[in-house]
Amino acid sequence: MSYSREERLALCALLDKTGPDAPTLCAGWTTGDLAAHLVLREHRPDAAAGVMGGPLAGYTAHVQQRIRARTPFPDLVRTIRSGPPRLSVMALPGVDELANGVEFFVHHEDVRRAAPDWEPRTLSDGESDMLWQRLRMARFMLRKAPVGVELARDDIDAAGVAFFAVIR
Repeated sequence: MSYSREERLALCALLDKTGPDAPTLCAGWTTGDLAAHLVLREHRPDAAAGVMGGPLAGYTAHVQQRIRARTPFPDLVRTIRSGPPRLSVMALPGVDELANGVEFFVHHEDVRRAAPDWEPRTLSDGESDMLWQRLRMARFMLRKAPVGVELARDDIDAAGVAFFAVIR
């Protein structure tokens, strides 16, 4: 089962419904900006290097704005829905799931939760486990946070053990 594929398709269905000007939880971004970001990540490796900031962030922002301005929103959504290009690193077996499982979940939630009438959704145990595993693997990214970051899981595993981790 591919959780990245499920989240990708669910996000695209939501983008089709909301259109390009709906709010997101990504500060300053509409759904059109978010769609351009996702296309850039998979189709512009030259610009994707600046997605997390750093010296290429300005170039990345410029390319993303250009993609947004030049590509009709339905085409952006269609490109996202079709998945990574065949010659992309993300098209290698397993890489899409590893690179995009959390990405598409988070951005799906960014769009869902920006709507005034959003409600929590129930995740499958498998998707919840995948997200928790990736979150725990990403702890190193939070080690320089200026405050303590607490990772907590409110569901429990089959043995009845609650998961909890603290990063200081």
